[in-house]
Amino acid sequence: MNILKFGGTSVANSSSLQSVIEIVKSQQQESVVVVSALGGITNLLIDFLYRASQKDDTYRADFNVIRERHLEPIEALLPKEVQKDSVIFLDKKLSQLEGLYHSVFQLEEVTERTLSKVSAFGEILSSQLICTLFKHHGIDVSLHDATQLIATSEKNNKLIVDFAKTENQTQKNFEKSKAQVHLVPGYIAGDESGNLTTLGRGGSDFSAAILANILSADTLEIWTDVSGMFTAHPKLVSQAQPIPRLSYYEAMELSHFGAKVIYPPTLQPLVEKNIPTYIKNTFQPEDAGTLIHNETDTNGQIVKGISHIDDVALVSLEGSGMVGIPGFSKRLFETLSTENINIIMITQASSEHSICLGVKAEDAQKAKEVIDEHFAFEISLNKVYPARLETDLVNIAVVGDKMKEHQGISGKLFSSLGANNINIRAIAQGASERNISIITDQKNVQKALNTLHESFFESQVKQLNLFITGVGNVGGKLLEQIDQQKDYLESNLRLKIRIMALSNSRKMLLSEQPIDLSNWKDALENNSIPADRKAFFEHGKALNLRNSIFVDNTANENIAMEYGQYLANSIGIVTCNKIACADQFENYQNLKKTARQFGSPFLFETNVGAGLPIIDTLNNLIASGDQVVKIQAVLSGSLNFVFNNYTKDTSFVSVVQQAMEEGYTEPDPKIDLSGVDVARKILILARESGMAIELKDIENNSFLPQACLDTPDNSSFFKSLETHQSHFEGLLNAVQKDNSKLKYVAQLENGKASVGLQHIPKGHDFYNLEGSDNIILFYTNRYSQQPLIVKGAGAGAAVTASGIFADIIRIGKQ
Repeated sequence: MNILKFGGTSVANSSSLQSVIEIVKSQQQESVVVVSALGGITNLLIDFLYRASQKDDTYRADFNVIRERHLEPIEALLPKEVQKDSVIFLDKKLSQLEGLYHSVFQLEEVTERTLSKVSAFGEILSSQLICTLFKHHGIDVSLHDATQLIATSEKNNKLIVDFAKTENQTQKNFEKSKAQVHLVPGYIAGDESGNLTTLGRGGSDFSAAILANILSADTLEIWTDVSGMFTAHPKLVSQAQPIPRLSYYEAMELSHFGAKVIYPPTLQPLVEKNIPTYIKNTFQPEDAGTLIHNETDTNGQIVKGISHIDDVALVSLEGSGMVGIPGFSKRLFETLSTENINIIMITQASSEHSICLGVKAEDAQKAKEVIDEHFAFEISLNKVYPARLETDLVNIAVVGDKMKEHQGISGKLFSSLGANNINIRAIAQGASERNISIITDQKNVQKALNTLHESFFESQVKQLNLFITGVGNVGGKLLEQIDQQKDYLESNLRLKIRIMALSNSRKMLLSEQPIDLSNWKDALENNSIPADRKAFFEHGKALNLRNSIFVDNTANENIAMEYGQYLANSIGIVTCNKIACADQFENYQNLKKTARQFGSPFLFETNVGAGLPIIDTLNNLIASGDQVVKIQAVLSGSLNFVFNNYTKDTSFVSVVQQAMEEGYTEPDPKIDLSGVDVARKILILARESGMAIELKDIENNSFLPQACLDTPDNSSFFKSLETHQSHFEGLLNAVQKDNSKLKYVAQLENGKASVGLQHIPKGHDFYNLEGSDNIILFYTNRYSQQPLIVKGAGAGAAVTASGIFADIIRIGKQ
């Protein structure tokens, strides 16, 4: 015999009921079908009841909703000549229900018996309707009165199931029926006097499990609207997958922690008889679902699921008066038990100086009040402090039977959360090690669940979420490279990069789902909103995604000054914008400090050499114990391009214009030609070497006439270059006379830094530097005779984008 239970969503309307009919018709053996109320009906019944008890007669206006919900499947699935009896039954029961509501309205009181009677109407109506539908569709069915099957008795003021009496009653009732299908309304039971009682939250599941136990069923199938129990809540974790197989105890742990597919009491009757239980999808019956059995099948998967409870609070009691006092914890627990306050989680330090309890948020204030009242004497003597309350928390559990047999599970949990700056407020783990429970801030629930799911279930594919500002030459190339390499990154580096926001100086595109890179330009142009830096930041903060990275492809000073707020909110930064790191030394230090404090990556490799690994090389030298003696470098790809292409046959201004058009210069080319850009680069290298210097400390020997430096915009700057053509011809003539080449050189030595145009003779490492290439010579204690040389393309949109891309990948590999 099989037991099939259909939940509220499975019997919500005519469409879902049609699926139920097909599933039941496919059964090849005698079956028991347990049904819930139509989806949402029980909540309506109880809502109307309490409205009536408060003299709120608005329930009368809404009452017809119940009738309409039941009429819809009657009219859709039954011919008109059959509908009449069903409608008569429906109206008769609704008339009785109205009478109950009227009585409650007059008395202004809801008793337990009235609550049971009213809430049971949902199953009474649904089971009669479904019985009629089954018969009309050729199913041999008999409808049973659940009050005559499942027996309850009262013990310690609580209703419990009398299994012996239930077995006796059920066997007798089923023997009278020769039908192939036994239809039973779930949730409903009967007490010693035959009065209707109910089985509480998840009662229909419990009804099915009770019947499975006493009938020694071959299987129990719980049909719902999802294809099994999932590795995490699928609405919060998009990568969550159905769990093929769970042990009873794993399923209990997950269900205790908010996995609403099945309720904990359901499993208890099944363990005794070792009855296999399937969680199946009514709307996709071909899906395998989840099998819950006596043994787990890890299949290489140690952690089986991650579940959580929202709206949790921590109540902490501490003080020296607790240390070594026998019975202190007993008094605390009894105090809460007396007030029917359920404790979700307990943690206590071995010092016995404090004890921390997790409770539902709705019980938190009451818990504090009764604890403070009970321990008022100890509090008055300062032996114990008043209970401390922390709210807006969530309890997350990582579950798996085999966790105790594998080292490193806890370490992996804590390190993955720590890497995303998710603070753990409390921890608990039982001796069975089947469940590791943590409490963290409610605002981090989605981030924490996704982080843990990524760590334990997603084949170590790490997800990076980018918020990109600046999508011109460099930003556009970056997006192109990310789109081109996405398959390679996922297959070889186990990285998945998602773009969650884009912005230029005019418009921005903010999204809660990854932006499609195949048409990002059209989306930014047509589906965007006006650019707003504050709104852009708030979007990234509100999404609160793991591994979030703000990518700045601009040279904007205002954006650079906002890095601190990103880092302080656990959003890493990758930037080619030199302004932040070349700002006052105190600000530079603060950014570094904030990045360390919040565990937020802060990478700016492209600040110095576009795609060249200059800063990374320097950092590795210093980290390995080497010491920089001198740095010599050509760090401006734009200036190297200009002086490599400036000849007697060209004008200086035309070469500068060409460099700008080909993307080798900043949008304001004067930044490059004035030497400010190179000065910032050597400043950054000096600071990364450990020096505390400012930009004003760098000697800048500019080759530009002062009149060119004083121009207010690009147009006047180019005109000024034309005006001073003779000056630039003089520079060219001078270098040709001594058979050398012009290179704009940055140098750091003996704590001093300088930049300026130099004549480079043949044989020097800089002499044959072509195009827009950069070169840097590191003279260190280890490289004292022959310098460590880094050389390559130092400018251009594609090269700079590749350097930014490399920093993003570097974060992903951390």
